[in-house]
Amino acid sequence: MFDSVNQPDATGESEQAWSARRDAWERGHGSQQTPTLPNRPPGGIADDERVRDEALFGVTRVLTFAGDMALTAATGFFFERDGRLFLVTSRHVLFDAPTQHAPDRIEIELHTDATDLTQFATLSILLHLDGMTVWRQARDSGGEIDVAVLEVDRTAMPADCVIRPFGPQHLTVGFDLFEVGNRLAIPAFPLGFFDTVHHLPVVRQASVASCYGVRFQGLGYFLTDARMHRGCSGAPVLARVDPAKSGQPRWCLLGVHSSRMDMATRDTVLDESLGLNCAWYADVLMTLTGTAGAAPS
Repeated sequence: MFDSVNQPDATGESEQAWSARRDAWERGHGSQQTPTLPNRPPGGIADDERVRDEALFGVTRVLTFAGDMALTAATGFFFERDGRLFLVTSRHVLFDAPTQHAPDRIEIELHTDATDLTQFATLSILLHLDGMTVWRQARDSGGEIDVAVLEVDRTAMPADCVIRPFGPQHLTVGFDLFEVGNRLAIPAFPLGFFDTVHHLPVVRQASVASCYGVRFQGLGYFLTDARMHRGCSGAPVLARVDPAKSGQPRWCLLGVHSSRMDMATRDTVLDESLGLNCAWYADVLMTLTGTAGAAPS
């Protein structure tokens, strides 16, 4: 606006007309500028509700490796019980016989600064110790459950890491609290896509697609209706709740996303994918994180 080509001498307009055009430009230009946020007190953002959100800071990207060879990318989340910290993901992320997927270690990312989310550290975790797998998995009357947990050594983590783990307080107290059609949120890393600057997941909207509390086809999961992709395996399936008291969780942990559900007889040319997914009931975490826990695989 203030370049010489826009001045009255170049445009041929009067000073009054040019002044009116300049004022209109300044109003429009100013309305498009990013507002300046008020200064926060030192450490103030650490107390912000956003940084305490488990859906963002309790979820991490899980990368699998065989030696130095990168294999797959998936999702995991933290679960804390009795002072012990666990990483939860899908069992097939750690081992999958049909595809001969057998990594020997994983890497996860941890934020290290509550005020600068671009700062993070990578933690490498071996999946075998003395010839035994370090994760726990479970079976029930329907067969194997596609959920695995492994305990995280806190001494190996950065002292100032920023994580907000889920815990028993996030689990449902009854299956009658949710019903078909209720909204869900699934934070994950679909196809490895995420905020690469701040290392935060993206959140898919979903809904309960089968009778919650009933084992779908006799297996230990229920269905969700959501657009999901590879890389989301191991993500928490969450329902937003209104806390009865201050300090109580805003999220209820309903399940662990596993895989997409589809029909083997579907005509891939004529029929679209069902768009349904399997979410294993999260109460299995109380078994997997118990003192005895389930047997290692």
